Amino acid sequence: MKYRHQYHAGNFADVHKHVTLLALITALRRKEKGFAYFETHAGRGLYELKGAGSEAEGGADRFTSGTHDSAELRALAHLIAQVRAERRDPRAYPGSPLIAARELRAQDHGIVSEVQVGEARALASTLRAWPAMRVEEGDGFERLRAWLPPRERRGLIFIDPPYEDSHVELGRVTQAVTDALQRFETGVIAAWFPIKDERDSHSWTQAFARTVRRETLLSELWLYPRDSRVALNGSGMLIVNPPYLLAERMAGWLPELHAQLDIQHTGGSGVRWLTRAANAPAAAGSAARRSR
Repeated sequence: MKYRHQYHAGNFADVHKHVTLLALITALRRKEKGFAYFETHAGRGLYELKGAGSEAEGGADRFTSGTHDSAELRALAHLIAQVRAERRDPRAYPGSPLIAARELRAQDHGIVSEVQVGEARALASTLRAWPAMRVEEGDGFERLRAWLPPRERRGLIFIDPPYEDSHVELGRVTQAVTDALQRFETGVIAAWFPIKDERDSHSWTQAFARTVRRETLLSELWLYPRDSRVALNGSGMLIVNPPYLLAERMAGWLPELHAQLDIQHTGGSGVRWLTRAANAPAAAGSAARRSR
């Protein structure tokens, strides 16, 4: 059976990746000039969260029931509340393509891809009210080559495959980023990856840095020891060509998000440069924070 994100929607990894996504789009919106948004593995865009005992209980439910000091966390909480009010559904949860669609301006445009026919059709229905966002059915890794470079010469590429075969898909992520930079060297690229075993994730991120060789920020949030046998111990984001001051802002909101989600105090969070430009500011969020 093919991966269906609806069974995992709203988990702690979703919250981490969606706060990051919204922060990236907000940074791009600071300039009046339009930008393009591309997403390779979009899913259906809107989910109905499960109840007690679901993964959402330790993610979106915990997040939306709390209060937030950081502007980035407040922004996601507000967007979720808006979606629920519009849908008249207190269990609705927006996926990344819907989050992006709601943030696009008149001068922006987006293209998102989903390989599963049923999910792609559901996504097209979800995004019908946002004509600036186009849905394509197909392999997002393959479609990405046709999308680049965008006419705006500004943009964000969001890569979030299902990792049914982690080894294969991690390799495809590295290749997709490398190919994308050849066509669109100034593009911001955000790639999510699962943290299941510390040795595997560390090995891959180091290999990624050696291959990509571009300024790359690494953001990680984990709720369980990184070498435990839990299926998903943590959530990682690699951000290539990160916007100005993203690292400094993330170093503020990421520990706040971790403190809210990790009620068992078994995890931690960290933001640091994986690959850094020679002139990058010294204070660019390098400290990992762990629960004690």
